[in-house]
Amino acid sequence: MKLQQIWMVFVLLVVLGCKQETSEVIIITKPELVAVLEEGNIQLVDVRRPEEYKQGHINGATNINVLDSVGFVKGVVSLDKKNPIYIYCQAGKRSKKASEKLKEMGFLTIYDYSEGYGSWED
Repeated sequence: MKLQQIWMVFVLLVVLGCKQETSEVIIITKPELVAVLEEGNIQLVDVRRPEEYKQGHINGATNINVLDSVGFVKGVVSLDKKNPIYIYCQAGKRSKKASEKLKEMGFLTIYDYSEGYGSWED
């Protein structure tokens, strides 16, 4: 009986010690994004279509269209999953979709500017 208790404690310690990193999506506001942009050197992704991106985008953003499944995966594969990634679309719907895809791909911290580019110029 004592050996069984020791074994159970060992298994419990192993399970608790194997902390798995989980993804987190954080909704941010315009002032928060502005502050981060001022710090510089962030992974900022515009998930809109290329035509929308060409009409205007947040300075420093890379365009990776979430509606192009293959292109999206190819585009984000070069990004660092351990560093925060900031995403936006026009009004929040596509950035939410992108957040889910990024979580599935193992990105740890995802900041979603869900107000979108539509409110950026306001």
